Amino acid sequence: MQQRSLLSGHLVALLTVLLWGTTFISTKILLVDFAPIEILLTRFVIGLLALFVAYPKVFKFTSWHEEGAFALAGLLGICLYYLLENFALTLTLASNIGVIVSISPFFIAMIGALMHRNTLNRQFLLGFVAAMAGIVLISFNGTSGVHFNFWGDLMAILAALVWALYSYVVIYLNHLHYNPIQVTRRTFTYGILFILPIFGLTHSTIKLGTILQLTNLGNFLFLGLGASAVCFLSWAYAVKTLGAVKTSVYIYLTPVITVIFAALILHEPITPWIIVGICLTISGLVVSQRS
Repeated sequence: MQQRSLLSGHLVALLTVLLWGTTFISTKILLVDFAPIEILLTRFVIGLLALFVAYPKVFKFTSWHEEGAFALAGLLGICLYYLLENFALTLTLASNIGVIVSISPFFIAMIGALMHRNTLNRQFLLGFVAAMAGIVLISFNGTSGVHFNFWGDLMAILAALVWALYSYVVIYLNHLHYNPIQVTRRTFTYGILFILPIFGLTHSTIKLGTILQLTNLGNFLFLGLGASAVCFLSWAYAVKTLGAVKTSVYIYLTPVITVIFAALILHEPITPWIIVGICLTISGLVVSQRS
């Protein structure tokens, strides 16, 4: 029974990252008509509405301590992570961000090691190095030279750290034994509340007519229903089943999935560098999981 539960956790984590890896394609299409914060706010409003439809039961106030945890999850996983990533995109190269954000599993493992006062497993570190080498090859695709932007790259590092902290808040929320849809709904609500003031300072309205255009609507529904409502639920389940570190290792696959779908949908080429990078990344994932 435990083996079956672990297998389901691995499959759910893999499917979650599969969906998250394709969000780059939808976001890239939507960026033609929308600013990053408009995409962010719209996708989570759609996700929140979907969760209310799926489970409309009212989730009453629990305690200030628990509400603080819900608010912290919304601030970290919904608001800060995506804002830092989006702002980083305006300052530094997307390839830089793809590499830097993928170090999140290392931060998660480091936090866990500090909490339990032990050292990182050598096999995990070996897998991390192999995966990061693969991600570098995928992201920079054999180009000569790496371009750094201090503030942009720093924001990407902070995004990776924020996601690591969010993962441990998810562990706490899983132990509260509330309905997962209600927990995710409450997290989305707080995340949107944190996003709204920033949106209000930088934007006035979102054009509903532009959202309802067929291509835009399809991509928003994918981001809101699949990549937000479903994926945040499934990620929480995977963290509960496997733990934060083992689940986070699947983040290594995000650049792999992105380049594959970019080739299929946007017809972007897959070079020999990318193939080597994919092999290294998958090897790193396997080694890290075996640790």
